Amino acid sequence: MSVFLIKAAQLLLSLSILVVLHELGHFIPAKLFKTRVEKFYLFFDVKFSLFKKKIGDTVYGIGWLPLGGYVKISGMIDESMDTEQMALPPQPWEFRSKPAWQRLIIMLGGVTVNFILAFFLFIMMLFVWGTNYTTKDDIKYGFGVAKTLESYGFQQGDKIISVDGKPYEDLTIDINKYIMFREVGSIKVEHADGTVADIQLPEDIGTKLFEAGDIPALAPRYPFQLDSVVADSPADKAGLKVNDRIVAVNGQPIEYYSDLTYQIKNNNDNTLNVDIERNNEIKSLSITRGEDKTIGILSTVADLDYIKVQNKEYSLSESISGGISKGYWEVKDYLAQFKYIFTKKGASQIGGFAAIGNMFPAQWNWQAFWYLTAFLSIMLAVLNLLPIPALDGGHVMFLLYEMVSGRKPGDKFMEYAQMVGFFILIALVLFANGNDIFKAIFN
Repeated sequence: MSVFLIKAAQLLLSLSILVVLHELGHFIPAKLFKTRVEKFYLFFDVKFSLFKKKIGDTVYGIGWLPLGGYVKISGMIDESMDTEQMALPPQPWEFRSKPAWQRLIIMLGGVTVNFILAFFLFIMMLFVWGTNYTTKDDIKYGFGVAKTLESYGFQQGDKIISVDGKPYEDLTIDINKYIMFREVGSIKVEHADGTVADIQLPEDIGTKLFEAGDIPALAPRYPFQLDSVVADSPADKAGLKVNDRIVAVNGQPIEYYSDLTYQIKNNNDNTLNVDIERNNEIKSLSITRGEDKTIGILSTVADLDYIKVQNKEYSLSESISGGISKGYWEVKDYLAQFKYIFTKKGASQIGGFAAIGNMFPAQWNWQAFWYLTAFLSIMLAVLNLLPIPALDGGHVMFLLYEMVSGRKPGDKFMEYAQMVGFFILIALVLFANGNDIFKAIFN
């Protein structure tokens, strides 16, 4: 099976689980409050359905457009824009006839289920697989360091001892989350020469790294060898061959892959003087970087022992506390990303379904699948809470206004608000997926 199909299958299964459970979050309280649900759909049934069956008052079905799903609740102004129903006198089984507090619970049900699902998955993942982690000495060659961090005292090959005075584990991934999303004041490191330094970081270090494009800021170093040279790339045009060994760039020695990427990215000139070893001889090539500051090579790790990953097992009680803590930080870290998204550079990096699909591994991996499903569940919950009409958050906003003011927004106002919110959502979907298309064509 191709990589595309494997990723697509994982994405489709994950979204199906999330959509069904999210809509159940609306469906169950609606039924408990004796509110009629006319439709319960996985995916959208524009013009026709792949499957549908009516049970009681509800039509259950599967649409052909996999962009989400919905429940159609009687007496509610939603994306169906059923104005004819709203023109009739209110009926006791309709949404609009229910007390505001019941309507609020119905609207918050979807995101509540998404948060519960994410926390449950984190708990079960810890219980089944435990957690992988690394200590200072498990990173054999230390970390490659982004240029921005060097200005604060980090050096190539640093190993991390502690963060804000606490011994730190799981250095391979979470250290970048700490720096980008959390308030880190100091990091104690051991330099390659054995000396120890306590490095102080400014509060806006994440913003500085983001604006400089220095993400990830820290990545484990490893010796490398060329795997392939992309056809018609700058490296190919300059004459670089697969069996060549890159030994220097602009006079700077290259030992680890992070050394190479550092020199390619941070040189002031687009043209790089690259020294290579070929057939036991040193040759020099002149390579002009592409606009994306790459030269078009793929590499493999030359020392598979460059990192040692350890595993910690959890009892059920430990999994519960650990999973809740994991879920809390995942939510907090995701919310922290918004300060980068709402910038010109951040907006250009927003992705659609292709970007989400590429998050899944090329080979089916249940541990990765359930982690990404939990993460997407958090993302779905947070985005649905945005105060945009047509989203759950928009309905909640108007319900809170009604509960505070004692006045219910008019049906006509709600219709127009729903239309505006719908167009905003369509624009966001087109923008995000347009970014995917642009990157696929020009990158």
